Amino acid sequence: MTWPTSRDTELFDIIDAERDRQNRTVQLIASENFTSPAVMEATGSVLTNKYSEGYPGKRYYGGNEVIDRAEDLARERVKALFGAEHANVQPHSGANANMAVYLGLLEPGDTVLGLRLDQGGHLTHGSPVNASGILFRFVSYGVTPSDERIDFDQVRDLALEHRPKIIVAGATAYPRIIDPKPFREIADEVGALFMFDAAHVAGLIAGGVHPNPVEHADVVTFTTHKTLRGPRGGCILTRSEHAAAIDKAVFPGLQGGPLDHVIAAKAVAFREAAQPEFSDYARSVVANASALAEALGGHGLRLVSGGTDNHLVLVDLRSFDEELSGKKARLALDRAGISLNENTVPDDPRPPYITSGLRIGTPAVTTQGMGPAEMATIAELIHRVLTNREDEAVLTAVRSEVDALCSAHQPYPT
Repeated sequence: MTWPTSRDTELFDIIDAERDRQNRTVQLIASENFTSPAVMEATGSVLTNKYSEGYPGKRYYGGNEVIDRAEDLARERVKALFGAEHANVQPHSGANANMAVYLGLLEPGDTVLGLRLDQGGHLTHGSPVNASGILFRFVSYGVTPSDERIDFDQVRDLALEHRPKIIVAGATAYPRIIDPKPFREIADEVGALFMFDAAHVAGLIAGGVHPNPVEHADVVTFTTHKTLRGPRGGCILTRSEHAAAIDKAVFPGLQGGPLDHVIAAKAVAFREAAQPEFSDYARSVVANASALAEALGGHGLRLVSGGTDNHLVLVDLRSFDEELSGKKARLALDRAGISLNENTVPDDPRPPYITSGLRIGTPAVTTQGMGPAEMATIAELIHRVLTNREDEAVLTAVRSEVDALCSAHQPYPT
């Protein structure tokens, strides 16, 4: 059989259009980044052809002697990167990684303590519409009204009252460092396991600008495609005593055959994150977020918790313009070539698909080589769009300025 000789122009034209969009728009979604050509090369490799249910040395298919080497390499690299005793690199996503932990270490109906979704938590931290909230009894802690930071007094009180099996730290929209030590102390006090969801901050941990939870937590989960700058996927790090239970929960409990091409790309990303220049990158991500926060605040936008010390800024739009929802703001910014997402803010009166806030992140623009000066420019463009969101002439002018800015910082020049 010969391969088809005609090019699928319909599909590849779409891919070309997406490359053009990424090159020509400002990417401020906190959960996105640009991967290296090497990561994309591995993702598009012949490893996509292999099926390898099981783990290295214990597969249910033949011909896995090469695949075993790739998965072992990924496991060893990520253990060295974070100082972990055991690693499972097979989860297809961060959500799958979290569910595998729950399935491996809990029984249905067990109690878990996690951060409220509307105060920075993730769907897999117990949202009633997510499998985590359906299968397990989640009790939610939040942030303090005064400084909008995690209320550790509330965490302890709830832990003492409900005696959870697992306490979950980590967030999807929390602009501050999350110290793992207080969580460990509370977990020990009530006899709970401690899980840290590092999906957003894994790259900051690897780069040395966020505390490493591995030395404190029983389990650490994360995604490989955000600040870590790898392919889309998940990973679980555990203490050795939980390794067998977690591995069994991933396969055969939750997933079938692993995505071997993605695991290989994860191995590439782990190697890249171990290089000295990655620490420079992580520091720049944080510095850019700080510069962007300061500039946005200077334009009269209220920042949740007053600022940031990680990779993202959470903006509460209510005091800026009561009529402006997060969704309206996001749609206007999209038309101007600035990509971000609406997000709930603490005690948000609007529903999650409308919201009163914006989540703005700096991992991707930092990868592009932008710095504090560009962050000031981006803040000014955001402010101009928000204050003139119904004026198509203004949006068109901003789009031209975005084009000029991005032309000097294209991630994938053609």
